[in-house]
Amino acid sequence: MKNFVRFLYMAIGIYLIFLLLRYPAMSLQYAYSGLCLWFGKMIPTLLPFMILSGILIRMNLTEGFVRLFHPVLHFFYGTTPNGSYTLIMGFLCGFPMGARIAGELCRTERLSSKEGNRLLAFCNNIGPIYFLSFVVSTLSLEKPLAPFLVMYGVPLVYGMFLMRLPLLLRPFCRLFSMQNSPLFHRPTKSVCDNLSPIVSPDRIPQAEGLLEATDNAVLSGLIGIAKLGGYMVFFNLLNILFVPFTHLPDTLLKAYYCILEITGGIARCGAFHPILVFVMLPFGGFSCIAQTYSMIRGTELSIRAYVCHKLAQTAITVLIYMLWQPF
Repeated sequence: MKNFVRFLYMAIGIYLIFLLLRYPAMSLQYAYSGLCLWFGKMIPTLLPFMILSGILIRMNLTEGFVRLFHPVLHFFYGTTPNGSYTLIMGFLCGFPMGARIAGELCRTERLSSKEGNRLLAFCNNIGPIYFLSFVVSTLSLEKPLAPFLVMYGVPLVYGMFLMRLPLLLRPFCRLFSMQNSPLFHRPTKSVCDNLSPIVSPDRIPQAEGLLEATDNAVLSGLIGIAKLGGYMVFFNLLNILFVPFTHLPDTLLKAYYCILEITGGIARCGAFHPILVFVMLPFGGFSCIAQTYSMIRGTELSIRAYVCHKLAQTAITVLIYMLWQPF
C-alpha cells in the first residue's frame, strides 16, 4: 500500500511538472494570482493580528485581555481564560488565527491539548471581515444576513455542544465508575477519563519584556505569514491540473476550485454558484487544511480530528441550505 501511495505521489508530481512546461503562461498566471492574494489580502489583514497576539501571549496578558468576556464564554463553553482568548481571536480575526493561537498557547503550555483540540474544531473559520468585504461583494449578495448567521451560527452551536459534552456525560461516567468500584470487582480505568473537565495548565512560562516580546512576535509573525504565502501560491498553481480536460462540467470545475483553495474558488465562481461557495466556506479547502497543519505542527493538536469536525460542520451547513434556501 505504501509503495502504491509513493507511486501515486510520483505520478502526480511528474504530471504537474509536465503541465508547468506545457502551459508556462497559465502556470505563471495561477502562481501570480496566489501571490497577489497573499500580498494584497493576507499580509495587511493577518500580519498585524499575528504580531499583536504574539505580544499578548508572550507577556502573559491574554487572561487580562478577555477578563470582561470570560465569565460569559465560560458559562456557555466551559473554557479557561486562555481558551476564551483563543475563541474570541479565532472568530474575530479569522482563519488561520484560531489554529495559530491554539498552537502557540499549547506549545508554551498555557493551554491544554485537550481544550486546544476542542477549540480548534470550531474556532478556526473564515473571518467576518473577509466574509463581509470579499465574499459578499464577489457574490453580489443583497441580503447577506442569512448566510452570515449560518456561517458563524453553525460553528458556535457545534462548539457549544462539543465543549459541554463532558458535562452532559458526567452522570453516566459516575455510574460507570461506581460499577467499577472495589465493592464490585477490581477497578479499571474509566472510559470517561478523556471526558474530564478542561483545566488550565499549572505551569505558565515567565512573561517576556515588551521589547523582547515584540521582537519575537514580529519574527514569528513574518515566518507564519511567509508560510501562508507559499501555500497560497502552491495551491493556486494546482488549478492547472484539470486544464487538459476541457470537457468537464463547469459546476464540477468550480467545486474543485473551491475545494482546492477557497479564495481563488470564490473569485472564479463569482455570483453564478453562491450556494456552492457558502457550502464550501466552513470546510475552507485543502489549502486551509495545509495552513492549519503548519500552524499546529509540533503540538499535540490533531489535524485529523480538525478535518473530521470541519466535514461534520460542512454536512450540517448543507442540510441547513437544503431545508432553508435564503436566496
